[in-house]
Amino acid sequence: MSEYRVRATGEVKSQGQIRNDNKNMSLPRVWTANVCEALGVDPVLAAPSPAPSSDYKVVLRNGAVQDAKGNWVQAWVEREMFTEYTDGNGDVQTVEAQKTAYDTRKNNELAVVKRAERDRLLKETDYYGMSDVTMSTEMTTYRQALRDVPQQEGFPGTISWPDKP
Repeated sequence: MSEYRVRATGEVKSQGQIRNDNKNMSLPRVWTANVCEALGVDPVLAAPSPAPSSDYKVVLRNGAVQDAKGNWVQAWVEREMFTEYTDGNGDVQTVEAQKTAYDTRKNNELAVVKRAERDRLLKETDYYGMSDVTMSTEMTTYRQALRDVPQQEGFPGTISWPDKP
């Protein structure tokens, strides 16, 4: 999506928003420097989003800034992910409670992924359990160790995967 900075106001708008603001003007599909000059806008170039400095921070778009070469580029700002607030029932939702709920949700999502990986490894060895195949003791031990993965200390963050025989 193309973005432009309106020189008069400093607002960052999409090409569609600028077209809506100028409904009586016929504009080409591709905007050249002359078109931008006539509209009083400068293109905003994409800039990579920086990584958050901690687990409980987010990086959000925040308008545009000029770079060292005079180009307008996307600006980013880092903010806290959680703030204390009072919900609709009048209960205060603390930052710590929100962090705990967030960590629990992320941990549960990771557990689902790790269980799916465990299930895939078990499925790869299912044919050893068929009636016409004799399963070795090593394979039986390996499959049981896979089934026991969710009971490991530190699951799902830390897993000691068994070696396939």
